[in-house]
Amino acid sequence: MTGHIDSASPFPSDPFHPSDSPTHGLSGLPREPRARGRSQASGRPLPSRDALPTDSAGALAEETAGTEPQVVLRSPADLADALPYLLGFHPDDSVVLIGLHGSRGRFGARLRVDIPADPAGWPPFATGLADNLVNGAGPARRPDAVALFLCQDPAPGKSPTGVMERLRPLAQYLRRACGALDVPVIEAVCVAGGHWWSYTCVSAACCPPGGAPLNCDGTSVMAATAAYAGIQVRGSLRDLQSRLIPLSAELLPAQQGAFDDASAELVPRMLVHGDTHTVQEETLALASAAMDRLRAAPAPDEAGAGDRHDDALLGDDEAATIILGLQDRDTRDRAAEWMEGDEAPPALRLWRALSRRCLGAYAGHAAAPLTLAGWVAWATGDEPAARVAFGLALEADSEYTFARLLHQACNHGLDPEPLRSCLREERVNRTAKAVRRPRSTGAGTAPKGRRDRSPRPTASTRPGGVRPRTRRSDRTGGEETPC
Repeated sequence: MTGHIDSASPFPSDPFHPSDSPTHGLSGLPREPRARGRSQASGRPLPSRDALPTDSAGALAEETAGTEPQVVLRSPADLADALPYLLGFHPDDSVVLIGLHGSRGRFGARLRVDIPADPAGWPPFATGLADNLVNGAGPARRPDAVALFLCQDPAPGKSPTGVMERLRPLAQYLRRACGALDVPVIEAVCVAGGHWWSYTCVSAACCPPGGAPLNCDGTSVMAATAAYAGIQVRGSLRDLQSRLIPLSAELLPAQQGAFDDASAELVPRMLVHGDTHTVQEETLALASAAMDRLRAAPAPDEAGAGDRHDDALLGDDEAATIILGLQDRDTRDRAAEWMEGDEAPPALRLWRALSRRCLGAYAGHAAAPLTLAGWVAWATGDEPAARVAFGLALEADSEYTFARLLHQACNHGLDPEPLRSCLREERVNRTAKAVRRPRSTGAGTAPKGRRDRSPRPTASTRPGGVRPRTRRSDRTGGEETPC
């Protein structure tokens, strides 16, 4: 979901104004009355604001051999300090919604979206984002409450307090949207310029109007628990995105030319001559060879150096041919089978490198390799990197159904194992069919669709940048259904 929605609406009065909202337990003020009651939607007790024990984002539970370490977050300060550990990175320019479940506020789904630049689009943006969190995974995973974060550093010459005040209407729109779905926002925190503010607390004793500094020395409860479990925060959102975004513009002419030439060769074969199967096999063989090359040349540990190392091992023509071949849905789904074991690391490096090659008129082609990069990351347990890759895939193509389905499943904490099992089964069945298929001799061995030997279009006779739309849909109205 993106925030560029042009729908003007005057800012309404906020039914959740801080003066009407009791604060968290440490303030000494009354608790929110509904926190002692039950959600009308689920009938379960709502979480109390004064103590939010969590399972430390799920990842900590996995790292501790089945135990579930409890982290009690008692204040907005604790929530602000915990946010990077809940996401796996420091969010930049982000709206973050985290679902809370049960009377003790167990953390569930978490959604991160860029803050829309135009305030006129905030009301419909808030409505859509709240609906996604509350209803996106069905009634069984509906949260009982929500924790809201708005994270944005001030522009040069601007103050963090100014950022907090500018984003206050967005926080109010989001609180109203969640409240309309009978899911209260029990805490709303703004993080800007190394400080945090609470939009819900009215006590200056615990939530100073001028903001309070973040705990950056690693002594918070969440930091200690994460250190014990071996969980690290891997830089900022921009750091993770930098491994997937296109290369420098100076490389654009060579890569664009390679795309033009590959399109002139492949598109007629795929769309005119019906030679999709042969192109699929050639694409997968080329990708497999690239993976073998990457496997044989381990990359440096440092992310930037490792990515430059991988980029040097991949030629422009080779990259363009693989990327174009991955626009076919069946080819992409077979490539998704390289998701585990010794195939996963070189596959992830390849999909990242291919994502960085999608520039200019071919930027939209990045949706396929970005989704594959996200899938391999998710399948191997790296949810933060997976969410970032899926988000970038949807920026490249907002209608890319495979990315949307995986992104939603990952955000709502679903297990990737059912899809892994499905892909394993597909691979086994395809291999079995290939073994049983009788060999053909003599005539009839030429690939289908290759009888026409007329010259194919060249880059000079065909407009560049036309994307081969070879993804197919099922019979239920166009939605892709993996396995």
